[in-house]
Amino acid sequence: MNTQPTHPLVANEGMDEDTFAQFAEQLVRYVEERLIPAEKELIENDRVPPAIVDEMREMGLFGISVPENYGGAGLNMSQYARVVNIMSRAAPAFRSIFSINVGMFASALKNGATEEQRAEWYPKLVEGRIACFGLTEPGSGSDSAAMQTTATPDPDGNGWVLNGTKRYITNAPHADVALIMARTEKDAQPKNAHVSAFIVPMDTPGVSTGSPDKKMGQAGSHISDIMLDDVHVPGDALLGGETGKGFRFAMQSLDNGRISVGAAATGYARRALDSAIRYAGERKAFGEPIARFQLVQAMLADSETEIYAAECMMRDVTERADRGENILVKAAAFKVFASEMCGRVVDRVVQIYGGAGYLAEYDAERFFRDARIYRIYEGTTQILQLQIAKHMLREWEAANG
Repeated sequence: MNTQPTHPLVANEGMDEDTFAQFAEQLVRYVEERLIPAEKELIENDRVPPAIVDEMREMGLFGISVPENYGGAGLNMSQYARVVNIMSRAAPAFRSIFSINVGMFASALKNGATEEQRAEWYPKLVEGRIACFGLTEPGSGSDSAAMQTTATPDPDGNGWVLNGTKRYITNAPHADVALIMARTEKDAQPKNAHVSAFIVPMDTPGVSTGSPDKKMGQAGSHISDIMLDDVHVPGDALLGGETGKGFRFAMQSLDNGRISVGAAATGYARRALDSAIRYAGERKAFGEPIARFQLVQAMLADSETEIYAAECMMRDVTERADRGENILVKAAAFKVFASEMCGRVVDRVVQIYGGAGYLAEYDAERFFRDARIYRIYEGTTQILQLQIAKHMLREWEAANG
């Protein structure tokens, strides 16, 4: 079913909690015993080991948010966020390889696709086809009015012709399918009604990708441009079969994406703090472990306090999503707090490590670089602050005439 405007996410009923608890316990062991030990190989080769990708497919991780009647696990938002949180204790690339599938792409199908589109693409996500999400462009990100990618009616049929370039697209170099936002009108009302969404297989003639961009951190997670040069797609590639809905679908999907990023930042902060506690207990200065120094303890305590706050926000926003509430503001607030919190935690972790924290041979240096992107993608902190404030003021104006 399609969502109503006041309910940005269609929630799955969720897995039975006892069954999910067993799955989560197994996932914790998998992260600790398999993924974290494999981080060195991932970093050296700048890719998730293919054997691990296959294992993750077999575990069903590529379809955790897909409804059960399409072969997925049918996790609700609370369970989905907990899976992301657990997975994010390991290097971010392990989450990134399946995150678009179970996050923004699956959410867009759930919120806006036709039944035929769901029947075609949900099973492909479940089997492990890799998806990407094409919104950002060289000249536009949050500013949809500046979008240059176009979709024009195909003069030779009932389909569309896409032209343009998308930038910073996660998983683009090895994706099987993309959800592409494109301008179907020069301008339209209401606002953003000129943007539509298209499901585009990456092997469609005219689709190409640039070389993977070199990044500050997050080794093994690849981003690149997607170039669309007279790409012909059939009429049923239009998400929902209706023009002018693409931006709304994208924004609704970003609610899901922001919860995912917030959950990931929270999980990675927990991993970094655990590392700092261990280091502080082993590293000695002036004849005793530095964990006994009160100012070191203060940094540990501040980090624990902030992680706990983010965990509480995650639980609250996902429970609201599962009840069908509009979570646009809450998801944005969670993503802002969790991503900024993670930045503060990894900075303290470097400080606790001292000089060793600046060396690439120690995890603290990598935690610091990896965490920086959380404050940027799926909406920068500053854009989300504006969004949160806009909705606060809109509600105040509505209440006060």
